[in-house]
This record gives sequence, C-alpha cells and structure tokens, in this order.
Amino acid sequence: MVTDTFFDNIIHMVEACLAENPCAVEVRYNEPMAAHSTFRAGGPADCWLKPSGENFPAFAAALLAAARAGHIPVFVLGGGANILAADAGIRGIVLDTGGWAGETGRRQEGILEFRAGTNIDAAAEIAADAGLSGLEFLAGMPGSIGGAVWMNARCYGQEIADVITETEVIDFSGSKPERLRLPANKSEFSYKHSPFQGRDVLILSASFHLTPGKEQQIRALMDSHRKDREAKGHYRYPSAGSVFKNNPAFGKPTGQIIDELGLCGLRTGGAQVAPWHGNIIVNTGGASASDIRTLIDEVTARVKTAAGFDLEPEILFIGN
Repeated sequence: MVTDTFFDNIIHMVEACLAENPCAVEVRYNEPMAAHSTFRAGGPADCWLKPSGENFPAFAAALLAAARAGHIPVFVLGGGANILAADAGIRGIVLDTGGWAGETGRRQEGILEFRAGTNIDAAAEIAADAGLSGLEFLAGMPGSIGGAVWMNARCYGQEIADVITETEVIDFSGSKPERLRLPANKSEFSYKHSPFQGRDVLILSASFHLTPGKEQQIRALMDSHRKDREAKGHYRYPSAGSVFKNNPAFGKPTGQIIDELGLCGLRTGGAQVAPWHGNIIVNTGGASASDIRTLIDEVTARVKTAAGFDLEPEILFIGN
C-alpha cells in the first residue's frame, strides 16, 4: 500500500535534489505507464519525472543516490520499447531519460556520441546525414540509445557491440556516485546482453565508430529495413517487437516454432499472438498488462509441452 508519507518523501526528495542541482524537469504523480510503453499498457507510476538540460547528469546522480538512501525504488526508462509495466503500477520513481537526447557535441572523425535518451532511429538519421555507415540496422526500431546499449540491441545480423567504442556512465557502486568513461570490450557483450546488466550504473552516453559511405546507399539500406519492419507488421498494433529471445539450440527462430505449433492468433483479452508473426504479441485494443503477461505465459507453457524448449522473454516485466 502506498501511503501519504511515502508520497511526501518522494516529493521532498525531488524538491531537495532540484534545489541542489537546478534542472528543467517534468514531474507527474500517478502517471499511467501505458503512455510511456510501446505496448500501451501498464498502471501508474507513483512518480514519473523527465529531466532535461545540461544539468541532467548532476540531478540524476543526486536523485538516484538520495533514492537509494531513502529506500525508494527507481526504474530508469528509455524508449519504453522492451518493457511491460504491471497493471498495479510501479512503486517509487520512474526516471525518464528522454529529455537527455541528441549528440553530445564530442563528434570526432568517424565517431558519433549520443546521449542515452536519443531515439535510436533518430541516431541512425544523424549518422546518415553525416555520411557515416554502421547504424542502419537501427532504422525504424523503437527505443533509446541507453536501452539499446543496455540490452545490446541487434537486428539484420548486426548488434550494438559491433560499433560501440565507449560508454559514459554514472557508477553507484562506490561510496558516492562517480562519472566514468568506459572503453567498450566486445568480449563482454553477447546475444541480447551487455556488461551493464550486471553493474549499478546509469548510462549517460555512448560513442560509435562508423564507416564513411555514400549517403544515398546508407539511406537506401535504412529505407529497406523500415519497409521490412512494416511488412512484418511491427507497426500495425502496439507491441514490444519480439517477445522471446532466439536460441540457436532450438534449430529455428522462436517465431517459427510458435507459428508451426498453430499459436498465431491465440488471444487473451485484448492481447493476441500476431496472426502474421509468432514472436510478436500485440495489443489489439484495451489489453491489460495482465492479458499480455498471461498470454506470454500460455505460449511459454505450450512450447515447453509440445517442443520441450524453455522460451526466455526478451522484454522486462516491471512494477508490482
């Protein structure tokens, strides 16, 4: 149960952090997470806030440190493209990084650096404008740079680990927050995994080493990826894209396994396994987070029974 005292503690903490680290910030209480998720589902966050401006790092560091000291949970939100927030909502604070977006201004020859809240499709556009190739695989994909780095986003045979050179973070593992620049080590990345998944850090920015190319060819490849996503129905209904990870041990893509078991079109409430793609679950209208989670569990159970495979969800389940 959320008490008035709990809310008061959050309000006072946010106000204190702003007083010490002035920052432009949107703050909303009991904010529906459905408005901040590509699934368009999920209950209210006790406090949703979106800081912006150059003082974002200082404010975010102070906020997270204060929240830890006050035992107030914080969820860091990127583009909302790979999450399912519970109908009961999220206790504590949701820190939306969307106000910390764009290039950092540290552009070097062949290297672009983006703030964590930058939309990844927008980052691909910036690279194309600069005549730099390497981010085309992100074209048309929802999400943020910070989220893409955290999960080592991949598609069309490429992944973030192929191009990332450095990440700037705030590290909370010590006695006080520390701002660090960490060179990328590709051996620490793997399929849908990055070293940041096991560290107490806030990703601030990431640098990518890109290759000079012809803008026309770069954009042609980006357009083909967007058209392919559209043809696969990624934009027909609210969804989180692929629900389950692929596993080479299965011998075929997870979506194909689900399709061959006749599960495409399976429904729970407003949630449905996409009739055109087994690894996409869509919100056909009014689906609750519970509908979506129940359907995910049903598909998982049926695949286990029929094929013996343990499907691993790619999306994060957050909240109560």
